[in-house]
Amino acid sequence: QLQLVESGGGLVQPGGSLRLSCAASGNTLDYYAIGWFRQAPGKEREGVACISSSGTTTNYADSVKGRFTISRDIAKKIVYLQMNSLKLEDAAVYYCAAYRGVPVLWDVPYEYWGQGTQVTVSS
Repeated sequence: QLQLVESGGGLVQPGGSLRLSCAASGNTLDYYAIGWFRQAPGKEREGVACISSSGTTTNYADSVKGRFTISRDIAKKIVYLQMNSLKLEDAAVYYCAAYRGVPVLWDVPYEYWGQGTQVTVSS
């Protein structure tokens, strides 16, 4: 059973940076595509970034392209989301998720989910 735990959220001013981590336990991440999703109050969950099991393929939502970077450390079983130039509208609970397949920004295929980490962007 794969378990995911997010960390790294917090309060940041607009224009600031945060790095989120998604750590796996209970199983290896080797064969899983990983996606980062977010959900703000009153809004639907949206895909932010995703990465293939090998780390060679990534995809980003248009709203974060050029600002966010997803990467993975296969040996450490951790996937990162580096978030730069944060905007007020980036505030949300961020979740990582995993499934065995190609990386997509659609949440339905993802089988395993973390508990989420809060990102607050405020001046």
